[in-house]
Amino acid sequence: MAISPDDSLQSFQQYVKQTLKDRGFDDETVAQKFMLLLEEIGEFAHAARKRANIKVDETKWRDNEQNLHDEAADVFINLLDTCNKLDIDLAQAFLAKEEKNRKRTWR
Repeated sequence: MAISPDDSLQSFQQYVKQTLKDRGFDDETVAQKFMLLLEEIGEFAHAARKRANIKVDETKWRDNEQNLHDEAADVFINLLDTCNKLDIDLAQAFLAKEEKNRKRTWR
């Protein structure tokens, strides 16, 4: 299954579902999926801290710019994977939530 930058969010979500199944990661529990998602969010935050010149362990990541992109992608993959496990169509959830947000009064 191939994917391109022009594909829909649903296509990305289906791609992640199939790819992780092909790689043998489809038997993890929701709790395991959330732990992986949180781990990746932490790694993304660490890379973002480094870009913001906040002190970090310099030996951990040498090519921070590439790592920042990789960690953002890992967060996206794990979010889609968690949504798949919970039977959430993320595109539809986003649209429904944004409809609620548009009706709110922001100050």
